[in-house]
Amino acid sequence: SPGVRLQKYLAEAGVASRRAAEDLIREGRVTVDGQVVRLLGSRVRPGQQVCVDGKPVRPRPRLYVALHKPPGYVSTRRPQGRQKGVMELLPAEWQNRLYPVGRLDRATEGLLLLTNDGEFALRLTHPRWGVLKHYLAVVRGRVEPAVAERLVRGLRHRGERLRAESVRILSANNTRSRVRIVLREGRNREVRRMFAACGLEVEHLLRDQIGPLKLGELPAGRWRVLTPAEVRALWNAVGGSRGRDVDSGTARAGKLHGK
Repeated sequence: SPGVRLQKYLAEAGVASRRAAEDLIREGRVTVDGQVVRLLGSRVRPGQQVCVDGKPVRPRPRLYVALHKPPGYVSTRRPQGRQKGVMELLPAEWQNRLYPVGRLDRATEGLLLLTNDGEFALRLTHPRWGVLKHYLAVVRGRVEPAVAERLVRGLRHRGERLRAESVRILSANNTRSRVRIVLREGRNREVRRMFAACGLEVEHLLRDQIGPLKLGELPAGRWRVLTPAEVRALWNAVGGSRGRDVDSGTARAGKLHGK
């Protein structure tokens, strides 16, 4: 195994940020198998012992959590002012360990992933990997087929090109319409902005699927730990193999649901 860079290993273990970990290495405070390592970019392989100031460093287990974000919560770790943040919905011991994978705007509810695995979060959110996000939108007024076609062709809004991967009208009348919409990139407030550009207003928006992972029956405000099979499926969706490392402890925890 080529191992991982030492500063990344320290950051993932929660010792310090990656930049601060680089300082620890330069200062000669880090040893690998008893030898001081000062060279940035040095790698740690499975079975090697890493110490900082003589104390062993234990890598933290990677954690993958699905949350049904309710409306009214912001998807940031540290909300501004009196805003309610999604971290409040998690156990206290996780609130400084996990961070959201992407965002849902304050009014939108649905599936939000949280993790302490930086590479996992990057791949799920980076346009290069194009992980599909599925939404159910309730729109004020009638959504005509021509509107659905326009959203799939793409449009420009405030200098950005917005485009849906697919749009399906589930029901429509002069009062409101129900629309299934799938995005590949998921820009800021993209669904709402696309309909606004067509002169329509989204009354309610729910994200119920990210890649192969579905929200299912998870109630609003509740969380659950992903099973190893679910983690592997998400890694497969972004061309990675990290999911093979998930241990049976995650499988047991995957049965738990947040209060």
